[in-house]
Amino acid sequence: MFCNQCEQTNKGKGCEKIGICGKKAEVADIQDALVAQLRELAHIALQARAKGIMDVAVDDFAAKALFSTLTNVNFDPEALRALQAATLLHAQELAKKAGCTVPADVDAMLAGHVSAITAFAADEDVRSAMQLLLYGLKGVAAYADHAAELGQRDPEVAAFLYRGLVAGSKNDTEARDLGGWLGLALECGKINLRAMELLETGNIASFGSPSPTKVSLGHRKGKAILISGHDLRDLKALLEQTKGLGINVYTHGEMLPAHGYPELRAYPHLAGHFGTAWQNQQKELPDFPGAVLFTTNCIQNPKGYEDKVFTCGNVGWPGLTHCVNRDFSAVIRKAQELPGFAEDAPGKEVLSGLGREAVLAAAPKVLEAAKSGKLRHIFLVGGCDGARPGRDYYTELVEKIPADCLVLTLACGKFRFFDKDLGELEGLPRLIDMGQCNDAYGAIQVAVALAQALQCGVNDLPLSLVLSWYEQKAVSILLTLLALDVKNIRIGPSLPAFISPNILNMLVEKWHLTPISTADEDLKAILG
Repeated sequence: MFCNQCEQTNKGKGCEKIGICGKKAEVADIQDALVAQLRELAHIALQARAKGIMDVAVDDFAAKALFSTLTNVNFDPEALRALQAATLLHAQELAKKAGCTVPADVDAMLAGHVSAITAFAADEDVRSAMQLLLYGLKGVAAYADHAAELGQRDPEVAAFLYRGLVAGSKNDTEARDLGGWLGLALECGKINLRAMELLETGNIASFGSPSPTKVSLGHRKGKAILISGHDLRDLKALLEQTKGLGINVYTHGEMLPAHGYPELRAYPHLAGHFGTAWQNQQKELPDFPGAVLFTTNCIQNPKGYEDKVFTCGNVGWPGLTHCVNRDFSAVIRKAQELPGFAEDAPGKEVLSGLGREAVLAAAPKVLEAAKSGKLRHIFLVGGCDGARPGRDYYTELVEKIPADCLVLTLACGKFRFFDKDLGELEGLPRLIDMGQCNDAYGAIQVAVALAQALQCGVNDLPLSLVLSWYEQKAVSILLTLLALDVKNIRIGPSLPAFISPNILNMLVEKWHLTPISTADEDLKAILG
């Protein structure tokens, strides 16, 4: 195996025997083969589209299958082999409809395709750009899959996924220089903006517009289920199936923003939030006295407490019970068997649910504070959290940001400081949690609206982005920001191993992308 797609990759170069995430070589090799199969399916899909044949089921499947190859999603070789078989079946059926070559078996689909990352291209910079594209595509696939689960699709998103997958494969007929590859990566960023927009539309249409909500970090006496991941539709189904059973449901990780949606918080047994970011689950989940459900990604080896952990959707871990078609009866039975919490513990409260509409509603106050000089600067500090040392930088930075500044945050990076009391500024909470990683779309729209109101460009705003990255959704969001020509982004805790020195220099020269330094040095540079 060779895998360098996440931030914590071995020695900052690549995992070759087993992934730092826990991924075994067998799983890594199957995922590489699945990506190669999806490249062939994409080629067939583009041929079909050229003849006016579009299959939504194939589009949805392609996104879901590519999503399954992200970091910390599916570690189950049997489940991944099932995806390989399904990819072949979709390819065969679509090829027959389109009148093109029908692959006979998986080996035929893989023939001529290179699945090893290291063999993308001999040129280091081209290889780097190709990997940047592939990992961006994986992030787009994740958001497109979430959106499709809520009935939101755009054929242009699927079309780009297919184009991106075919690029660099044996079926690619286009000659590209380095500029061409980087241009395709920026196109990926633009299409990711659309995918995130679709997801926001689906979430609001399904669960209402989020509004500020205080969320308890304590617990209630009684049986309990913990739900982790990102999929709000899974949470809604779980809440509906546990209604009236005396089981309290707690969110974990990126599910925290779910409390802000009126259709979800209307369930009285949505009791609060337990734990922090995904990388702490092996320390925190053994102490949770109920069943645990992982819905999309961010699972770690549940050794020692695997008897109470369940998966659904794209998540897979060998030996765990996988819930199909949102039937969570097995999770409920386990929760009823386990003791639950013995007594009430109210705990601290944190503020969530400050989505795009809520923040824009407060925009007049923000603008007035900025014009009067009472608001000095706005920081967006967030992104994917991780286990590598050095991430305490983000906690220190937020703690040291002056009281005349606001802090926007989103994604699981906020768990470095989400429970800190930063007080208020002109009646506004200084710490504003805008939601999950996909809610970067809302944050971008807020920045655009403020720039329009102040009659300046986004890069002229008193706004600084300090981002943490871990996996491929963060790559797609970074590509979106670069495609929108957002400059002066600080990123850490380390730079991607797949970014070559020359590509990094291009990013620095064109967009002033900067590695994080120390909290004191970066604050001095930003506010100086």
